[in-house]
Amino acid sequence: MKKSKESSRTSLLTRRAFLTEGAASAAALTLLPRSSLGGAGNVAPSDRITLACIGVGAQGTRVMMDFMKFPDTQVVAVCDVNHESSDYSEWGPGEIVGKERKLLNDPTWGSDWKGPTCGRAPAARLVDAYYTKVRGLSNYRGCASYNDFRELFDKEKDLDGVVVCTPDHWHAFISIYALHHGKAVFSQKPMTHSVFEAGLMAKAARETGLPTQVAVMDEASDATRFLTEWVAAGVIGQVREVHNWSQRPYWPQGIARPTDAEPVPDGLDWDLWLGPAPVRPFNHIYLPFVWRGWYDFGEGAIGDMGNYSFDTMFRVLELTAPTAVEASSTPRFPETFPVAELVHWEFPARKDRAPVTIHWYDAHLRPQRPKELLPSELMSDPNDGEGMLFVGDSGKILCGFEGEHPRLIPSSRMKAFVPPPDNLPKSPGAYREWLDAIRGKGRTRANYEFEQPVVEALLLGCIAQRMSTKLEWDAVNKRITTLDQATEAEFATANALLNPPARAPWGLS
Repeated sequence: MKKSKESSRTSLLTRRAFLTEGAASAAALTLLPRSSLGGAGNVAPSDRITLACIGVGAQGTRVMMDFMKFPDTQVVAVCDVNHESSDYSEWGPGEIVGKERKLLNDPTWGSDWKGPTCGRAPAARLVDAYYTKVRGLSNYRGCASYNDFRELFDKEKDLDGVVVCTPDHWHAFISIYALHHGKAVFSQKPMTHSVFEAGLMAKAARETGLPTQVAVMDEASDATRFLTEWVAAGVIGQVREVHNWSQRPYWPQGIARPTDAEPVPDGLDWDLWLGPAPVRPFNHIYLPFVWRGWYDFGEGAIGDMGNYSFDTMFRVLELTAPTAVEASSTPRFPETFPVAELVHWEFPARKDRAPVTIHWYDAHLRPQRPKELLPSELMSDPNDGEGMLFVGDSGKILCGFEGEHPRLIPSSRMKAFVPPPDNLPKSPGAYREWLDAIRGKGRTRANYEFEQPVVEALLLGCIAQRMSTKLEWDAVNKRITTLDQATEAEFATANALLNPPARAPWGLS
């Protein structure tokens, strides 16, 4: 009898893992890049995967360096609308140049910088230095550099994939453009900027069969796997609520558009940076990085961090699309996210799972401290002040923002806890998943089809906040059916936010 139950559980978990790994099985039957094929005239599987990095600011440079470290990859081109500047944001003094010096084993690299320096020119120099001095590639031809991604695709015909690390409002257009040009895509979180775009990205990935991956690394983590096991085993009973809190925003929000224009910095293509967004005069209040707080470019704290935690919750709880979302906030502004917000999502029952409500808190807002914690115990990670609390019928799990370091509370229960069997398949990591998928080996787990409902939920939270009310969502027809206490005009506005107009020629259909 015991063996039968365990066999049944293993089957359930295997099925769940298959669904969450998720690229359509048709991918194996569709066109793959040359590096996944052998035979005469083709690149053998043992050869390098060629990549281009589009958007090489601070985060783009970090991700580019991560991919360069894989021995079977080669970055052959970079693209950014900024030629070079030394005003980028970083995680601490000297963080970017420190990573570059470590990569190159060169303590003098960047000694003449006046600050955090990024852009297409320094990115190309870094690539050249790495492949000549560290990897010692024979017949190295140098890294190509482009201002416009369209020119990159016109000239770089042999790319296997692209890494998209642009601001959020560019994610969809460039990613779909790349897929239609036969390139696999690894793109930054959040997956996209609008509910409509999310559907188009998933459709393009499904139709081309090419590997896609959103940069939510916790999808491949042991912590997400452990949480999935614990919840599936009923360790805390039916999960009814999840509380999720973030320290963000770290950038200005709750501000008005500046009335003055500043000169466009030398080497910056401001019009192309704006792309699909409405035209406005240049001002340093928009970039670098601080664009996240503006409706036209980012999704505020939810967009910056929510794709991480919601990816974990969708996997652990097997969530589908929400049915309703409600939000409140500090005073609202016409063009920027508020200083702080509370958002509540209602998710329906799934199979044998109970309905779930997710509560989001950002800035200095926090949920009530669980009574199970001792006065000496911290509720959040001491390093970042962020976290997640799963509330079940018979217990609670407290963990980091992305599910890391999960523990039962009170601590006495954790000490006596015997974890369930570890049956879920392990991941080699989000980067490696994508690279292997380009070679035709396995699937990516954070692909566009899986992430579509995840990012839709986040974007609906943004809309509920902008409308400062509760909305009800029809996930099948992709429309808001009810907006609490709203006028006809407000209802129309809310639905229009699902697909904001794009400036020509950057519209998608």
